[in-house]
Amino acid sequence: MPSATLPLIRGSLVAIVTPMRADGSLDMDALKRLIDWHVRAGTAAIVIVGTTGESPTVSVEEHRELIAVTVAHAAGRIPVIAGTGANSTAEAIELTRFAQSVGADACLSVVPYYNKPTQEGLYQHFKAIVDAVDLPLILYNVPGRTVADMSTDTTVRLAKLPGVAGIKDATGDIGRGAELLRRIRAEVLPSKPFVVYSGNDDSALSLVAMGSDGVISVTANLAPESMAKMYACALAGDFKAAVAINDTLSLLHTNLFVEANPIAPKWALERLGKCGATTRLPMTPLSPQFHSTIEAALRHAGLI
Repeated sequence: MPSATLPLIRGSLVAIVTPMRADGSLDMDALKRLIDWHVRAGTAAIVIVGTTGESPTVSVEEHRELIAVTVAHAAGRIPVIAGTGANSTAEAIELTRFAQSVGADACLSVVPYYNKPTQEGLYQHFKAIVDAVDLPLILYNVPGRTVADMSTDTTVRLAKLPGVAGIKDATGDIGRGAELLRRIRAEVLPSKPFVVYSGNDDSALSLVAMGSDGVISVTANLAPESMAKMYACALAGDFKAAVAINDTLSLLHTNLFVEANPIAPKWALERLGKCGATTRLPMTPLSPQFHSTIEAALRHAGLI
């Protein structure tokens, strides 16, 4: 069985957008500039081709290209976690093998969507991936997107497997997150490392206070330096400073989701001159009624 382990990555990890030109083609030059920005800002890792990276609408070839370009351009300056999830176990294994072959540090694998597997099906899906590929795997539970919801029991069962290195918990349920952390400490950490990241910016700081390792963040696309500083403070135990920073980012945490992610983050990045706002159908441009809402969040964060 694979024995790959994930180097301890804590803090603000960015779920980076996939920049696109006006015609919908991938804008790799803009992606490279974003990576450089995150390196300078102190972001803990790049998570490429996740939900925020529009994984549902990039082709398999583009998916591979995004991973390969990100790893090559990061060039060891910042860890790269490749989104390699799929609702086909065979496809997830294929993408994970590719990520390993080009030098990704880990993979992020989402709970299979649409086909609604049982808890045993979820366990066997992820076990098959880590049995097939020697690359640290971070589970990704986001029931608001996938419909299927991986239970805490299944998560803990998977966490004990060699090769399963952590989880991005995007349930948004603080009580459930606290119970997951308790059980990970009691049942997993005594025998192997395992990291827990929040997948929700609005509740992530609360989970760090309970013992999580940070966040895989949407807000970090717009405010990477502030997010990095906030989690550095929190992980060092300075929650007064962390809360003060979080107050400036609170409108971004919520307003970036006025329409389906990443519609608003891309509009905001264009407003900051970082990349274009183009998304692919069925995603549509940010509705004009929300332009002032996102501008207010950017202003509140001191970004404009």
